[in-house]
Amino acid sequence: QVQLRESGGGLVQAGGSLRLSCAGSGRTFSDYSVGWFRQAPGKGREFIAAIRWSYGATLYADSVKGRFTISRDDAKNMVYLQMNSLKPEDTAVYYCAAVRSGYNTNTNGYPYWGQGTQVTVSS
Repeated sequence: QVQLRESGGGLVQAGGSLRLSCAGSGRTFSDYSVGWFRQAPGKGREFIAAIRWSYGATLYADSVKGRFTISRDDAKNMVYLQMNSLKPEDTAVYYCAAVRSGYNTNTNGYPYWGQGTQVTVSS
């Protein structure tokens, strides 16, 4: 089992950048693929990006491709989401989630979730 905690959210102007962090517990965190999702008010939870447990392959939603970068540091049990060129429509609560072995884009495919961190982008 793994526990997750997000940090790094905040208020930023459009065009700005933020880096979100996801801290994972457990000695086997490197065995888990990690995804980032977001949920805007009144909307469902949306897949953003994921990074595979083994060789670090990544996957992005079209809405963030070229602007967001997911990375991981298994020595520190950390996964990061670098967000550049932020837009007001990126405003949401951002969650990291983990699954042992392969990644996917489905909320139901991740059994472990953090509590979320708010990102607000002003126009």
